[in-house]
Amino acid sequence: MLSPIQEYLEQLYSRYASVMDGHVADYIPELAKADPRQFGICIATRDGHVYEVGDTRQAFTIQSMSKALVYGLALEDRGEEHVLSRIGVEPSGEAFNAISLKEGTGAPFNPMINAGAIATCGQILKKDDKSRIDRVVEYLSGFAGRDLEVNRSVYESESQTGHRNRAIGWLLRNFGILDEDPDETLETYFQQCSLEVTCHDLAVMAATLANQGINPVTRKRAINADYVDNVLGVMATCGMYDWSGEWIYRVGLPAKSGVGGGIIAVLPGQLGIGVFSPPLDSQGNSFRGIKVCMDMSRELALHMLNPTATPLSAVRLAYQGGEVVARRRLPPATRELLREHGPSIQVIELQGGLTFSTIEPVIRQAAKLADEGSKHLIFDLRAVVSANSVSFILLANLSTRLAEQGVNIAFCQPGKTTTLLRGIGIPSDQIFATLDAALESCEDALLLNVIGSSWRPETPLSLRSYSLFRTCTVEDLDFITEQLQIRRYSGSETLIAAGDSADEMFVLIQGTVEVQISVGENDCKRVDVLTAGMAVGEMAFLDGSPRSANVVAMESVECIVMNRAWFHSLDQVRPTLKIQLLQEMTREISARLRQANVEIAALQRA
Repeated sequence: MLSPIQEYLEQLYSRYASVMDGHVADYIPELAKADPRQFGICIATRDGHVYEVGDTRQAFTIQSMSKALVYGLALEDRGEEHVLSRIGVEPSGEAFNAISLKEGTGAPFNPMINAGAIATCGQILKKDDKSRIDRVVEYLSGFAGRDLEVNRSVYESESQTGHRNRAIGWLLRNFGILDEDPDETLETYFQQCSLEVTCHDLAVMAATLANQGINPVTRKRAINADYVDNVLGVMATCGMYDWSGEWIYRVGLPAKSGVGGGIIAVLPGQLGIGVFSPPLDSQGNSFRGIKVCMDMSRELALHMLNPTATPLSAVRLAYQGGEVVARRRLPPATRELLREHGPSIQVIELQGGLTFSTIEPVIRQAAKLADEGSKHLIFDLRAVVSANSVSFILLANLSTRLAEQGVNIAFCQPGKTTTLLRGIGIPSDQIFATLDAALESCEDALLLNVIGSSWRPETPLSLRSYSLFRTCTVEDLDFITEQLQIRRYSGSETLIAAGDSADEMFVLIQGTVEVQISVGENDCKRVDVLTAGMAVGEMAFLDGSPRSANVVAMESVECIVMNRAWFHSLDQVRPTLKIQLLQEMTREISARLRQANVEIAALQRA
């Protein structure tokens, strides 16, 4: 199944695939060779799932995007106090290659401009018999989850044309920001910027920062968790050069761009984004990359200052049909069929705030269940406290996609989200007030498909087909027919009232009744539904306790009435019949108890 999220990315890609605004960087000769048509978009979640479209596996050089990550290595090597004494964290408001140093100290304004990045390289230690560049490559490879390599042609081109950067390096040495002659530091910087990555790598790198420094694919730590916030902080305030203020206003994600055409963006705690498109705007940022990120932030509600953004898992419970069933009594054979085919029904109980990043794993889970054979998915919304339109639009798209595969989606207990569900086009027959109603609808559809007809009796049943009387002899059945009276009730009439003495039990011949318990002064809750062939009120009838619930006819009902005096008389006139009736009642009560145990176990496991 094509995921609604994948479908969105493909639509977004198509929206900008033909846009050729901007110019490929040419101040480094090798970069000028980039194909301006190349374009890729990638999203990586904090659990390592990747959505991608376009040229996401095309290699290009990381350039300035490396600055943010290497800043983390400098913090690990030297500590925050030392690094802050050499490199500021304030936006410069100038171009990335400006010779921009603080008056008096000579410190660069931040690690995202070239001056700050060169100073950052100078803070990397040589240790464990490894050079600075060896450690940088190893460090960035940890973010990507694979071994990265330097593009030698781009490195040589950068080194041969990097005169402005050399001037910055010597100024930093003059002010004591660098502790040694800058030649080796500059060559490290040139090689660092020449590391080859892909758009896929960028998304995984961003997701690593979103995941508090643990690569979501390899599950290995790439950066000390203590410094993730520092890296994201400078990305948010300085990562997009002198467009950083408007970026954080419009897109709202810590990000870093590179003149190779890449943009890396992070939604902390949730996901990472990589975009690749070589043509740049006047600030040196990917033109299409900016457009894509702006649209994604707006259309998927990804702005990190959005009050609904939350990394809390949206799945509270998940369980399957057959384990948890609608509160109604089914004939034994039908009950066994439902238990056998129950996994075709899956219930996912959602919670908290629904946003793009919290609903994305839910959609993945639902698609997986559908691929594994589930035919009915129920989303229980009772614990959802808020939901933005993006999350429900994705659920609606999922519903449409799964319907094409013959999979039905139902929503139950929507509460305040009912209007939102209807507003995005969810049909009324897919929205249920209670989980019980949703389960019943899905179970009926499942049983109809399995049996080929409704499980409900359409004509009056013979006594032998009743569970209670299935072991009776012909003589016993004739005796019951002669001895017991038939009683009729109209729809909404009460057969049993809570608190009454249990002098009678009923065996339904025709119609359906609902067992209700009071949950408030004027409110009742359904706990069971019984139909033709089933016994009603047998538990209190057996132990002599007062009735614990109401039993109300849902339609015209006809039933056999078995009173206590007649039942006791069987001790003398037909003791074998009484034993058989007691055995069948006990068997039914035991079956219901087993089902209750299965349901409790399922909910605890979930």
